[in-house]
Amino acid sequence: MAFVHPEATLGDNITVGAFVYIDRNVEIGDNCFIHSHSSILSGARIGKNNRIYEGCIIAATPQDFRWKGEESFVVIGDDNRIREHVIINRSIHQGKATRIGNGSYILAQSHIGHDSSIGNMCVLGNGVKVAGDCVIGDYCILSSGALVHEGFELGDWVLVKGGCRVNGNVPPYVVMAHNPIAYFGVNSYVLGKNGKSNEIIDDIAKCYRHIYQSQIALNHACKRILEDVAESDERNSILRFLKRHKYDIAARQSMPEFE
Repeated sequence: MAFVHPEATLGDNITVGAFVYIDRNVEIGDNCFIHSHSSILSGARIGKNNRIYEGCIIAATPQDFRWKGEESFVVIGDDNRIREHVIINRSIHQGKATRIGNGSYILAQSHIGHDSSIGNMCVLGNGVKVAGDCVIGDYCILSSGALVHEGFELGDWVLVKGGCRVNGNVPPYVVMAHNPIAYFGVNSYVLGKNGKSNEIIDDIAKCYRHIYQSQIALNHACKRILEDVAESDERNSILRFLKRHKYDIAARQSMPEFE
């Protein structure tokens, strides 16, 4: 009772539920389960061991007036769980893609806009909305009802609490909450549960005391971090993120880049 276009490419051991629609120009890897009433549209590239639940639309055409019919893609990695009624839009650009990494959970009624990228091992709660051209790093958790505005980046290991509206770039390892968005602390519990040492977590907290709690300009905060915090991958990741975004981060005003 499903429709599978004869030009679609399906791997081995795939289960396709009733009333599923699989379009042309679709590739689905081995051991996937496509539940009933889902639509896998042209441009979908789905890896192995994914489970796509009832009513999802994968590679929906972009909700953007700039799209003029260009052929584009949604690329999904392996081992993801995409729950009921999730919509993922494909890119607005010829040959480019909206991307989902590996091992992520995207819960019911979430929406991922065109050209956005979701990292590995992420959790997007029920009703999360990610606009176009966003970047979500690895190991991020966006709690139910969180909203990410167009064009912003979340670093790795970020936790966004439920209902928070993200209207700026969020540096790695932090918790953001409330509306308007506010810095809520370091994501220490999740970092610790995943093997980060107490010393590293303390150094991350020192960095963010300078950035969010010292009430000094961000360029001076970064200089203090270089002087006060021992070098580590985590410290360097924070500094690179701030410099890449010219110190324009959520819950802080942008500052001129320092040399």
